[in-house]
Amino acid sequence: MLKVLLVDDEHYILQGLKALIEWEKEGFVIAGTASNGSEALEFLKHNQVDLILADINMPEISGLELVQKIRTEKLSEAFFVILSGFAEFAYAQEAIRYKCTDYILKPIEKEQLLDILQKISALKADKEEENRASQKMERAYLAQNLTAVIKGKYDDVNLQYVREHMCFAGGIRYIEIELDEALLEEEWSDEEKRAYQRKLSEACVEYLKTYADHCVFDVSNKEHIYDIGFVYCDGIAKEALKPEKAYLKDFLSYLRNVSQLPVIMLAGKKVDDIHNLAKSYGTACILRSCQGFQNQKEIYYYEEEVQVSGSGIVLCKKEIDVLISAIEQNEPPEITKAVNVFFEEMLRMGIAGESRSLNINYLLFQLIHLATKQDGHVNQEEILRIISEQSFKGGLDRGSKAHVLRFVQEYAQYLAQLRKNVSRGVLAEVETEIREHFADNLTLKGLSEKYYVNSAYLGQLFRKKYECSFKDYLNRVRIEAAASQLLYTDKKIYQVAEEAGYHNLDYFVNRFIAAKGCTPTQYRRKAGM
Repeated sequence: MLKVLLVDDEHYILQGLKALIEWEKEGFVIAGTASNGSEALEFLKHNQVDLILADINMPEISGLELVQKIRTEKLSEAFFVILSGFAEFAYAQEAIRYKCTDYILKPIEKEQLLDILQKISALKADKEEENRASQKMERAYLAQNLTAVIKGKYDDVNLQYVREHMCFAGGIRYIEIELDEALLEEEWSDEEKRAYQRKLSEACVEYLKTYADHCVFDVSNKEHIYDIGFVYCDGIAKEALKPEKAYLKDFLSYLRNVSQLPVIMLAGKKVDDIHNLAKSYGTACILRSCQGFQNQKEIYYYEEEVQVSGSGIVLCKKEIDVLISAIEQNEPPEITKAVNVFFEEMLRMGIAGESRSLNINYLLFQLIHLATKQDGHVNQEEILRIISEQSFKGGLDRGSKAHVLRFVQEYAQYLAQLRKNVSRGVLAEVETEIREHFADNLTLKGLSEKYYVNSAYLGQLFRKKYECSFKDYLNRVRIEAAASQLLYTDKKIYQVAEEAGYHNLDYFVNRFIAAKGCTPTQYRRKAGM
């Protein structure tokens, strides 16, 4: 309902205006009345309205003086309509000067007032749409500047804009909010992940309320990483009357409840000022890259995962190089021996905390380099992360000797597959299997086991060739098969769905609409079936 203030020094006119039309039916409510301009100004100091209807000729402050004061002192942005018994052009001209919406003569007729209200409703809707568009642009510009600061690619203009439009109190840290894909029961399509990411972003905004601008959609801007960036500061938790960890735990619980998915947070190192935010972002990225070697948690804090020791950092380069050589040659006994020597050397040197993480990170980066030399067109970092997750099983500590051993053994097999260039024949065979058996319960894992190729690598091969995930490719084949059935058979929609591999009719219809832009029934009707 739009709120209205009626201003007239004649009581019977105020009563007449109230009774002239059914205000609520037209989407308006009388918020108040005033018998002169002074009363109106006092009312506006404590109340917001959308429309002011005021007589032009009143004692103390006239209608024109009232609108002048309201506009110059910025007391209200309400639409203003002058009521007058004088058909003088000078009055109308003065009213227009102060942005009056309209100027109507007394006695006011019902139809005339209804026309005015319809005009105000339309103008209000246009104004709200403009405000929404303006706010959206302002938020986008702020997010652009904040992202530049987060990534360390900023200048004084970016930094100043962020400081002027956001509030940072106390320590600051960058927190990456993302889906723990290791806990998903099945592979998601890229479209499903993007939809989840948007839903998660909306949930973040809803929870943070006045601090919604501290959340940035898709900060990494990397292929196949679906993240939300949250710039936390101690002031946010303090305002909520909670310690930092309690606040983040409650935030995460809210996101998990809303999404019903395994959401996690990667909390970068805390810094003292916004200009150091890129350092916090960098440490959150480290947590993401090495997540497969950390004990599984809901919230990962950099300070806890990478504990700093006072003994300095020592790199067991000799032992790591021997291990890498054994991995490259795919010699299981030598790999086991090299892993044992590597961990024994770290134990002998008293390497722990940050030094231990540095040694394992060095090993991981060298392995990525080996794989990239064989095939630089796929995301080798993503494959390494997936293999590290797959090699982790219950009963093992992440990053333990047993976990590293299992991981490097599987990675050695993956490198051997790359050297043999298995993608040439395997991808063609997998494509044939999908074309012939698309209605079956096909999974990336099942196909990788059948054709003896690493599932992470097979997934990357699909992305490389078709620019989509395996799940998206499978859906594409199924939808095309369903479309053909709709055109050339008279089978029921549910039969078509079943034979295409969809056992949930609603899901099939949604996927079909996404692919073809219409329902299966409409698609068939267009073809004249």
